[in-house]
Amino acid sequence: MLELNLPPYSYKITTKEGKRFIFDVLRKKYVALTPEEWVRQHFTHFLLEQKGYPAGLLANEVQVNLNGTRKRCDTVLYNRNLSARMIVEYKAPHVEITQAVFDQITRYNMVLKVDYLIVTNGINHYCCKIDYQTRTYTFLPEIPAYNELL
Repeated sequence: MLELNLPPYSYKITTKEGKRFIFDVLRKKYVALTPEEWVRQHFTHFLLEQKGYPAGLLANEVQVNLNGTRKRCDTVLYNRNLSARMIVEYKAPHVEITQAVFDQITRYNMVLKVDYLIVTNGINHYCCKIDYQTRTYTFLPEIPAYNELL
């Protein structure tokens, strides 16, 4: 797998019937190792180990209903009241982060109404904070630590 712009961690990979799987610490099971999953697992560990996000408030593959269709948010951070605070959208390292990616995460946010949106392909990371009162958003210079979330 490709080297990412994220700290390394001790991942667990297994092979079953010729296919590779990586352990997902949040779902507590092995999942198919795709380039996007490689990014998800590295970014999840970055949030947990480097940024102090509590594992109990993060969830992978969160289903939302959007205009009658089922969609999945890659990762959602909840607050202690279990309201969604942040959505993270992952792309494979070779996938360019475009307006279409931001449009995708924005559609998910129509349902969840979070304060923070993150998009990453493991190489480039973008985080914005949404201000619902002024109907604006601000790109942050870096991914905030959990204790910095307002």
